[in-house]
Amino acid sequence: METEGDLTPRQQQALDLVRETKGLYQSELWKELEVSSRTGTRIATALEEKEMIERESAVHNGHTTYLLKPRTQDLDFSLLMAGDLFVPFVGEEHVDPQNDAFTDWLLQLSAESQ
Repeated sequence: METEGDLTPRQQQALDLVRETKGLYQSELWKELEVSSRTGTRIATALEEKEMIERESAVHNGHTTYLLKPRTQDLDFSLLMAGDLFVPFVGEEHVDPQNDAFTDWLLQLSAESQ
């Protein structure tokens, strides 16, 4: 999957619009971007190919178009792991400052990076 750094400024603008609106019709996208329908289609297709949005066929105002929705990102929980230790204190309301769990987690994480 490509990153947002690989997007053209126009593609980034389109992606931001789709995310801000939590989804909009392709015909609205090209109007918002002030580009032709052909250019708007190319932008939407490129974002879909980069797996950053989803395009679903739809009818809007009596015309066939696509509903563009932001694609949900898969979360990588491995970033919170040090060996078999999950980052301590996640979801805990009260943290005991005398608890060595955080120190142990950091030591395990440090050992893995060497």
